[in-house]
Amino acid sequence: MLPPLSLMLGPYCWLLDRPYVMGVVNVTPDSFSGGSKLPDFEQSLKKALTMIDDGADMIDIGGESSRPSALPVSNDEELQRVLPLVEALVARGVVVSVDTVKPAVMKAAIDAGAVMINDVQALQAPEALPVVARSQVAVCLMHMQGAPRTMQDAPVYGDVVVEVKAFLLARVNVLEAAGVARERIVLDPGFGFGKTVAHNLALMRGLPELAALGYPLLVGWSRKSTLGLLTGRAVDDRLAASVAAGLAAVARGASIVRVHDVRETVDALRVWRAMMA
Repeated sequence: MLPPLSLMLGPYCWLLDRPYVMGVVNVTPDSFSGGSKLPDFEQSLKKALTMIDDGADMIDIGGESSRPSALPVSNDEELQRVLPLVEALVARGVVVSVDTVKPAVMKAAIDAGAVMINDVQALQAPEALPVVARSQVAVCLMHMQGAPRTMQDAPVYGDVVVEVKAFLLARVNVLEAAGVARERIVLDPGFGFGKTVAHNLALMRGLPELAALGYPLLVGWSRKSTLGLLTGRAVDDRLAASVAAGLAAVARGASIVRVHDVRETVDALRVWRAMMA
């Protein structure tokens, strides 16, 4: 058996000898999993701290929705949404990731103490790579076909596993050439981002092939539309489906699961690990 992977996140070093749980806190008015009203600071802080109490290892803060048809927001608006929460959580010793594609937001978040950048565009924006390369934070590179506004219009692949793998490896090579250590890199196949139900299921079956690349895999299945299509459940009624998908991803090699329902996921993973030991 291969030794467990390690992940460097600024001053932290995680030995990935168990699945880690990333709790999602979206400070946006148009997240697919939330309502239409922008949550206030106290609501977001309470939600994040509750997730930590429930067993989350990290909080991922997003200030711009990446759901299908989502509209972009300005740097200033995203910073106003994200930075106060980053600062408050870091001050409490919480491990913080920031979900952003904007270099200016990345830099400000890193300066405020965030230790991971979670980028659905895999650092392809101009200046994104230098911002991360100059730091010691971890970075999650995600695959997405197209852009959020159009990604679900008509996604097409010859072989989704081959193409996702090739894209992620190409981005890894770019990062490592720029001086980003492999111990700082996490890969996300991007379930639901420019992929049909069939693509998502094929990618799930191919997850061990991506895990064999030797980088930690972060998987986000929580409340995704594919789960709704498979179960017929509305977005707020996909808890069981989300937990099942998370367990299946971990069984296929995922190291980190990104979820909205932390307590239930943590409990399921504890039971699963005990029974699989």
